[in-house]
This record gives sequence, C-alpha cells and structure tokens, in this order.
Amino acid sequence: MPRGHPRGTSNLIHPEKITGERCAGKLARTVREGAVGKGPGPRAPRRRPTSLRRWRDKGLAAEFHDRQRDRVRTVAGRDPEPTAGIIDAQSVKAAASVPAATRGFDGGKKVNGRKRHIVVDTLGLLLHVMVTAASVTDREAGQTLLARLHERNWRVTRVWADGGYTRRLVDFARDVLSVALTVVRRSDDTSGFTVLPKRWLVERTFAWLMHSRRLARDYERRTDTSEAVIRWSMTMVMSRRLARRPG
Repeated sequence: MPRGHPRGTSNLIHPEKITGERCAGKLARTVREGAVGKGPGPRAPRRRPTSLRRWRDKGLAAEFHDRQRDRVRTVAGRDPEPTAGIIDAQSVKAAASVPAATRGFDGGKKVNGRKRHIVVDTLGLLLHVMVTAASVTDREAGQTLLARLHERNWRVTRVWADGGYTRRLVDFARDVLSVALTVVRRSDDTSGFTVLPKRWLVERTFAWLMHSRRLARDYERRTDTSEAVIRWSMTMVMSRRLARRPG
C-alpha cells in the first residue's frame, strides 16, 4: 500500500514508468473533467499529477501545443506561421487554493480571481497565453503579451483588439514591435448583442476553453500551471479537429 495516500491507492503519474501516450491521456482527462480521481466533480485535485509539473517546467506542454497548431493550420491550407492575431482577456474566479499574491479584483467584471490574456490567430487557435491577477489591466498585460508574441511569432504584424487596448499600447506596438494594433470598436448607435468583426474569433476560443471543467475557475497555485492547463485544453480541441479530418 503506497505510503501517505489516504485511500491506499495512488493516481499519481510517474513518466519514468509509463508511456508518454498514457501520460498525455491522464493529463487530458484531468483538464477535461476537472479532477484527478474517478469522481466527475470540477474540484481541485488533492494531488496534482507529477507529469503536469514536468511538462510545464520543461516546456513540453507549450511545444506539444505549438506542433498541433502547426498541423491544424497546414491541414486548413494555411502557412504554419501566422501573420495576424486577435488579443483579448477573460476574468475568472479563483479557488481558495490560489494565493493572494497572484489574485486580484477586476472592478469592471466584478470578479475576484485571475485574468487570462490570450492571442489567437484568424482560425481561433491559441498563439500565446499569459495569466495574471484579475486586477491587472488589459493595457498593462497587453504590452508584455505582445512582446512575448513577437519573440515566438515574429511574422505577426497585425493584431485586432477591443477598446481596452488603447493609448500607449498602440504606439508601443507600432514603434517597438512593428505591429499594427487595430482597435475594433462597438458602434454608439448599436443596441443589443452584435457580432463584431474579428473580435468574435477570440470570444469563440474562450468558449472552447470553458468546455474544460478544470478551467471553469482557476484552481492552480502558480500562474504558469494555469497557462499549461489552458494549452492542454486547446491541444484537446485541435486533436479532436484532426481526428475528424477525412482520410
């Protein structure tokens, strides 16, 4: 009987003893169902799989995700390297396991927790993600996010955003990164729900992410773990798309 486990059986993953395929499947189940154990509830696990930490620390989660994205773009007839993107942020509530140092209050959304900042391509596929406290404004996080995007996807020269990414961020993107940041605004005479050009693409990506119960709120103690879980969720979306591909 394994020592230290309350039920006498352990669900921990040891990558040295099992195949990478089973390891990836276990992580996918964790992200999809929100728990490590057999119960379906979207709760924070008692013990996080060892493999998640290793995939996060060694950059394997990001590498696996990026390879899947390149395959999806190639199958769709696109160049693997995108040239345009859409940026946006989503505030989510944080669980009690999230430390106070990495959580905050979003006054606009009335959410106490964290904020997910993402950039997607024109297919809605994730290019980069950054998780911060919910109190961090879109302009503050956008500067760091666009700089990191420029390092990894240097061919991106056009980015669409909402009204939260204005003022100095537009000048920074143009003068420092040579990226044209275009703000898509809502018309003043429009009432009710309206699909805005380009911006709906990133909103659809957030909807895809929320299909993973682990992302219903933020359970992770570290922000880089949250980023790894988001990448895993998008990896599952892309894997299902490739599996449905004819032939």
